[in-house]
Amino acid sequence: MPYVVTDECILCGACVVGCESNAITEGDTQAHIDVALCVECGTCERNCPSEAIIFVEESEYEASQKEKTAE
Repeated sequence: MPYVVTDECILCGACVVGCESNAITEGDTQAHIDVALCVECGTCERNCPSEAIIFVEESEYEASQKEKTAE
């Protein structure tokens, strides 16, 4: 069950520096969490000052990924 970055991301870098598994990278508009590398420790969510990182259920995450590929 992955953590995801929402549109509230302000690209402050707090999640990146706090990620022990190096699963987070910064893109042009927001950070991105690689679910294959994420160990789901929750440090990113706790460190995020804008509360842009949320935990989602696996089924909800899969549904959102299918929507992205259909676009």
